[in-house]
Amino acid sequence: MARQWSEGHSTSILCVGASPGPEGLLASGSEGGEVTVWSQEGTIIGRLTLPGEDDSTSVVFSPAAPSQLYVSHGDTVSVLDPRNLKGLVEEFQGAGEEEINALALNETGSALAVADDSGAVRVLELPGGKVCRTLRRHTNICSSVAFRPHRPNNLVSVGLDMQVMLWGLQKTRPLWTLNLQDVAEEEDDHQQRPGQLFNPPLAHCVSVASCGNILGCAAEDGRVHLMRIGSGSKLEQQGAFKAHSQGASQAHFVSFLSHPYWLISGGNDSHVALWDLSKHPVVAPEGKSQATAPQRRKGKSKAKRKEQHQDKVKSPQKAEAEKGEDEAAGGAEEAMEEKSGPKLSISHGDKPRALHSRNSTFMGSWLNSKSLPFLPRYRLPPTEPS
Repeated sequence: MARQWSEGHSTSILCVGASPGPEGLLASGSEGGEVTVWSQEGTIIGRLTLPGEDDSTSVVFSPAAPSQLYVSHGDTVSVLDPRNLKGLVEEFQGAGEEEINALALNETGSALAVADDSGAVRVLELPGGKVCRTLRRHTNICSSVAFRPHRPNNLVSVGLDMQVMLWGLQKTRPLWTLNLQDVAEEEDDHQQRPGQLFNPPLAHCVSVASCGNILGCAAEDGRVHLMRIGSGSKLEQQGAFKAHSQGASQAHFVSFLSHPYWLISGGNDSHVALWDLSKHPVVAPEGKSQATAPQRRKGKSKAKRKEQHQDKVKSPQKAEAEKGEDEAAGGAEEAMEEKSGPKLSISHGDKPRALHSRNSTFMGSWLNSKSLPFLPRYRLPPTEPS
């Protein structure tokens, strides 16, 4: 099923994108500003090196005009005609405050979101490229951004500060924020197992299902974190599933299968996996235990302090019994993950940098690549004083 396309780039590939139009074109970008456009069969249609030779970090086809391809390189966004890669159609210099990591277009093609290393998200009006909003709440690199289908004024951003934010473009503050680190600390089933390395849930990639209400976020803890948005754009429920044995760098919903809750993930374990999430508690909570969305961390309640005090004076027998229960619960979770594993898993051989999908085609970086996966320049999140 997997095919390898070669000779399209001379440097490591960093991003891929797929056209929604009937031609089914695919585009890829690599280090040094290279851009290549492919047919569905893997034939090279055109190649171009962008001026300045900054890395091509994101490629996005316009859903309203498939003849327009947006490419980010450095702090600039260039507009190309994918059928005629002879030069630039338009250029938005300074679209990002710093190096751009990700682009996203709304369904109408009237707004372009730009996520950059400063942590800011800028929204550009199209056509023209005028900055109409600058959203600043991330305290570290903003790694990914996505518009909600059917809601062109709502977008989601994630970053290496481990934050997931939903924005309404009428305002410059998020409608809500979810801290994945707090989630990891509060979930009882997120305890480290023997032989398992702990990685903080740095958020690398976010995707929204075609229904517009389910979000998926690939994180460095190897999980895909799921969120359901309810009425009034409120965060109604959150959960996660273990997708990869190492960091998950990509997560993308696909809409061409039997329902909108199929998701493709890619990870640093060199695997690309296809998941059916239609029965996940976040997607279909009926009859299943629901984990409500955690709020911002607050001071410990009196009942919590009392409970912790009681924990300290537990008898050795009770402590041993509870330890056995925890181990049994961990075993049950492992069994559940095994039972609800991916419907398809492909060993890529190398660590996939990017995934994309359209209609009956889904494309990962099957293209030959030998270096580390593309992640924005890494800055460790600030640590709290001990």
